[in-house]
Amino acid sequence: MLVRNSRALELPARLPVRLLLPLLALLIGCGNPASKAQKDKTAKTAPHALNANAATDAPTANATPPGFLRYPRTGNAIEPWIQEQVELAEAAHVRVLVYVGASWCEPCQRFHQAVEHGELNGTLNGLRFLEFDQDQDAPALKNAGYIYQYIPVLALPDPDGRNHGKMISGSIKGPHAVRENLVPRLQALLNGQAVD
Repeated sequence: MLVRNSRALELPARLPVRLLLPLLALLIGCGNPASKAQKDKTAKTAPHALNANAATDAPTANATPPGFLRYPRTGNAIEPWIQEQVELAEAAHVRVLVYVGASWCEPCQRFHQAVEHGELNGTLNGLRFLEFDQDQDAPALKNAGYIYQYIPVLALPDPDGRNHGKMISGSIKGPHAVRENLVPRLQALLNGQAVD
């Protein structure tokens, strides 16, 4: 018996291994490399505002397309850099999110490519993603309160650069990971709704 999202999925006792492996591949997303067991996050279909500025007090929608700003890895704590980026973003009327991904994570790569290729322009305008690498930055992120089990991570930083649980983590794999899973959950997070 496999357990996923607190619901039991019963499988026949003699299911051939060649059928079980593709099924397992569909059910798992990217997790911490130390723990490859993963959960499948399904899309939440509640309607959400499409523009990231819908949850802000900005009088006009920000036309700035979403983009990434890579953490410079100065060897110091990450909080001062995040805090500085939050302040700069507020002055520019954009919102920042901490983004954690990895080169080996399929949903991370799909999200990154969608942003970089302009596929989310208009949908996520006014967002700046502060990019961190799971393999290089995980200890510093943990020290700053970014506690998660799955990637990609999209987290709202507090003004002090730390995080106190306002985040989404993990995604489904495949071509629908971005539009049907990550974007609706991200919009819910930006609108102050409960996610994950």
